[in-house]
Amino acid sequence: MLQNKEQTIEYSCGLVADLLLKKQLRLVTAESCTGGLIAAACTDLAGSSAWFERGFVTYSNAAKTELLDVPERVLRRAGAVCGPVAQAMAEGALAHSHAQVAVAVTGVAGPSGGSPAKPVGTVWFGFALPGQVLTEKCHFDGDRAAVRQATVRHALERLVELLDAA
Repeated sequence: MLQNKEQTIEYSCGLVADLLLKKQLRLVTAESCTGGLIAAACTDLAGSSAWFERGFVTYSNAAKTELLDVPERVLRRAGAVCGPVAQAMAEGALAHSHAQVAVAVTGVAGPSGGSPAKPVGTVWFGFALPGQVLTEKCHFDGDRAAVRQATVRHALERLVELLDAA
């Protein structure tokens, strides 16, 4: 049994690394609410340059548009925390990198910024793998740090599932 949350993240990163290396794929991240924590977790592993290509921290809407080509009309219509933005972030990260796999996250980490439609803890994920792009929404409880850590854990655990199934 794993001892703590950090070991869970480290363990999941190791599994992601093994699967990417086995499939000869590279990963790119596009992060908003986590501010680069997924990329940091990945690059904490020695040898990550063999499978981690780059990371984008696109905290502002302008950064999402300028760096990842997220359409301004989508941001205006639905806001930054939605499935279409997560999908566009993942696709944009692939388009602006040499990677074949992308994970994108956009959410409301708190403690403020939530709304009845998008309460604190709402996070949208975008996953792009060869031949497929999917999005999913999760809600995590806790303070800002807990929401961000849960987002990192979920992103890595889900990547393991998707890579294993691909």
